[in-house]
Amino acid sequence: MANDWLPSKRIEQLAMAKAWINVFQTTAPSWQPTNTEKQELTELHRTARRLLAEVMSTERNTLITALCNEAFYRLTSHMCYLKDRYFLVPPLTDHDIVSLGLRHKDTKQTLIPRPTGQAGADITCHGVHLLMLHLRRIEGTHYDRITDYGYRIYFGIMPNGGATAEEASSPLRYMTKAAVTGEDLPHNKFSRRRKVLMEFPTEDSGKAAYFSIRFENAKGGRGPWGPVSSAIIP
Repeated sequence: MANDWLPSKRIEQLAMAKAWINVFQTTAPSWQPTNTEKQELTELHRTARRLLAEVMSTERNTLITALCNEAFYRLTSHMCYLKDRYFLVPPLTDHDIVSLGLRHKDTKQTLIPRPTGQAGADITCHGVHLLMLHLRRIEGTHYDRITDYGYRIYFGIMPNGGATAEEASSPLRYMTKAAVTGEDLPHNKFSRRRKVLMEFPTEDSGKAAYFSIRFENAKGGRGPWGPVSSAIIP
């Protein structure tokens, strides 16, 4: 589980976001974002930094990791938006590029097709509040070692009888009803391993955990949804 996320990469993303915030505060370039967009960047940076500290603590679990991944997804998505909206036209100077921690654009493009095969998971009990996912290609679907770089694991937890409105709106986003498709699952994580240990908080023992898997290429392109599988958290 420890290799499913890279703290060094997260720290680099935080450092770049902080560099952008500093540039916006200390300079007034022609490509300056709006105050609202700058404030959103600051808040997303603060949230991602806080959750990363929790993930790196001794109390780390799968749900906290998922919340951290989601926070970084929102942070990097906003940064991509700012880059596309403001940094490309007019072109930045070399000084601007260096100050933002960016690289000169590579004119060589490597195209990697999206995966076309489906992935699934067999689930086994691995201990108290622990489930082991055995990830695999679904028999009869296409496999390509280039496009099928790893697995995007979607998951969610449903209390007995479904979550209350308060539970559903909490940071853990408990599910109000059983998942029918992968789009019903609120959390996700990436792994290149075929066996992934899912650790849940002790208080989630007895609740139902739902999973759906998709192949993902090295560029983030994802294949078709796999079937939904579920198990009771021991």
